[in-house]
Amino acid sequence: MKMKAYVRPEALYPYRAWSLAEEAYDDENNQRSESVFALGNGYIGMRGNFEEGYHGVKGNSVTGNYVNGFYDAKPIVYPEGAYGYPSRNQSMLNVTNAQCIELSVGEDPFHLNTGRVISFKRELDMTRGFLWRQVEWESPSGGHVRLNFHRIVSLEYKHLAAIQVEIESINYTGDISFHSFMDGKIAEAEVTDDPRLGSGGGEPSLILEQLEHQGELAVLKQHTRHTGFKLLTAISHQLAGTTAFESVNTKDGEKIGTEFTLKLAPGEKVTLTKFISYHTSKNEAGQELEKQTAETHHMASGLGFNKLLSGQEAYLESFWQHADVEIEGDPALQQGIRFNAFQLLQSVGRDGKTNIGAKGLTGEGYEGHYFWDTEMYMMPFFTYTQPDIARALMDFRYATLDKARSRAEVMSQKGALYPWRTIDGEENSAYFPAGTAQMHINADVAYAIKQYVQATGDEEFLVNKGAEILFETSRFWVDLGHYNEAKGGAFCIDDVTGPDEYTAIVNNNTYTNLMVQSQLNYAWETAQLLHWDYPEAYERIRKAIGLTEEEIEDWREAASRMFVPYDEQLGIYAQDDTFLSKKKWDFENTPEDKYPLLLHYHPLVIYRHQVLKQADTVMALFLLSEKFTLEEKIRNYQYYEPLTTHDSSLSPCIHSIVSAEIGDLEGAYAYFDRTVRMDLDDINRNAKDGLHTAAMAGSWMSIVNGFAGMRLTDGSLSFSPALPAQWESCSFRVMYQGQLLKVCMGRSETSYTLLEGDSVSFKHKEEVVALTGQEKTVVIQS
Repeated sequence: MKMKAYVRPEALYPYRAWSLAEEAYDDENNQRSESVFALGNGYIGMRGNFEEGYHGVKGNSVTGNYVNGFYDAKPIVYPEGAYGYPSRNQSMLNVTNAQCIELSVGEDPFHLNTGRVISFKRELDMTRGFLWRQVEWESPSGGHVRLNFHRIVSLEYKHLAAIQVEIESINYTGDISFHSFMDGKIAEAEVTDDPRLGSGGGEPSLILEQLEHQGELAVLKQHTRHTGFKLLTAISHQLAGTTAFESVNTKDGEKIGTEFTLKLAPGEKVTLTKFISYHTSKNEAGQELEKQTAETHHMASGLGFNKLLSGQEAYLESFWQHADVEIEGDPALQQGIRFNAFQLLQSVGRDGKTNIGAKGLTGEGYEGHYFWDTEMYMMPFFTYTQPDIARALMDFRYATLDKARSRAEVMSQKGALYPWRTIDGEENSAYFPAGTAQMHINADVAYAIKQYVQATGDEEFLVNKGAEILFETSRFWVDLGHYNEAKGGAFCIDDVTGPDEYTAIVNNNTYTNLMVQSQLNYAWETAQLLHWDYPEAYERIRKAIGLTEEEIEDWREAASRMFVPYDEQLGIYAQDDTFLSKKKWDFENTPEDKYPLLLHYHPLVIYRHQVLKQADTVMALFLLSEKFTLEEKIRNYQYYEPLTTHDSSLSPCIHSIVSAEIGDLEGAYAYFDRTVRMDLDDINRNAKDGLHTAAMAGSWMSIVNGFAGMRLTDGSLSFSPALPAQWESCSFRVMYQGQLLKVCMGRSETSYTLLEGDSVSFKHKEEVVALTGQEKTVVIQS
């Protein structure tokens, strides 16, 4: 399916370098806006819902509040089950809604579908880290007021969020009331046939335990129906601008809060600040939840909203110093790349116990599950901009290694097999052809470990955690594969699914075999490193997992004899043993409304054709770039690109990177454009269900690995810049071996500047560049 000339859609939101804004209330697309205006801190996620609630067209809103890693596990009912199928599905829960603040001007409740909206503005500020909304409103009775809402989810304090509401009278004299509360009764997601959205339906997952006021706090305690995790949500308040007010505590069903009533005259303002906390027994001690909650609110009230906001701004200043990308020449893409980086930061778990879901913390698509997206798409962004966060993501894989061992045992294999989709480390994929069969996730995790260690120099992680992951997953591969006499005694891996989910259960998927080959060689090298340089650690691991010298040599043997299918006539690597023998999909006679194919054709119809959902062999061309010549990359790309539907949001960025490498900058730019504004322009028409975090990270890769040509080969960093014709310049920053390097690509030159650190060396194309404290900048002519 050759990509048509890409035409950027008309802007849904104004192009602004550091913010996302809307100038008018859009009832029809409100659910989409709830996703893009979401806030989070990697632990708490809040969709951009209105504090006063939504009163528009039914179905145009999803109230969403999420806690990363907090889930229930409902039984999976299979009409026809089999041994080894996952028995329970973990789903990230939509938890207690604590955003609620109902306002009334006299007897008239404020909302956007009554009275008269004189003006409306909403803005997501990516330098200060808050969501702001201003509404000038005239009530049905003629009361004219101005409302300002500010919301933050604290990046400094993981359990805390805060909302501040200021109401100013323009011409109104009379009573004003704020009813601030939280609601523990959450509507279950609807059941759909779309596998991207999850199962939905069924009984509520959160069961009420406690609902009471405790001094200044309103507390709502619940537990999950199946997993028994406890959730304690609490709110507290500060009222400023008046001392003459009445307050009444309220309780109704699963709602609890406080109502404040006061008088307001023209020109007067009053401000309500609401502090919100979420604590769970999933990652904290259950008996300590009340104490931790009280401490969080005591701290918040002592700091106040403005100091929390200052801390938010300081946190983001440091983040942008390392993660900013500057594009001169295209304001749409400038906004898009910053929005993507900001949302990645908001969604990623940073505690070693949580990860980053396919929709982040912006919606319930994919049920909050973590996939290979983390290692192959998100990890590079964090490895090179926020290595501490990358380390935490690797820590998560180590923390779940025992469950990966258990999964390998279920699959009758040695070692460890990581789950295709999970929250706590157990396999959750109920459809094994596109789930458990994607065993390449083991090699993806190994690849991420290698990239992280070589980019950061963090051998401590490799020695204490990473090596054990490498050894156990390598043990799995050697046990799974076999030496096939029919293939000349080559090492073969049968019945797996590669990255392309439109081709399932195949022998010798090229991507998988090449990634496993790379992993086995790296595992052997790591074993040698530990044996000679860290003998105590080596002995500890050897005893713990029963590792033998014979096994280690088996890894190198399997790698050296790895079978990789190749078609001599076409001069390309076959995606697998049978892919090239299948009939090509009839793209010419497939209507546009039949995409994505997975929603309109039975899997078997798709499986029997040459058609790809996303980059597969093409992805190997990028990840293992040093294994292919330029000519091989061109031939393989030109064969597989027309067969790819890009029905997965993960696909365009990889094609952008490889297009840039083979010299097709126009194609690279078109794919990049589609990637970087996937959610802001709602390219896939499903931003309402949550944002595409892998595509967001992929847009960063498209710049850094694509147009700048950055590669890390055997620990050596290199760049091969090629600036798109549409830009005047582009600059970005990367952390490498503890040094912060700024790269600026211009039309006629590329400059490299050492921003932090003592010295760094790398290659610009074939030229070795060294920067030191004495010479911090070098400019190279194109």
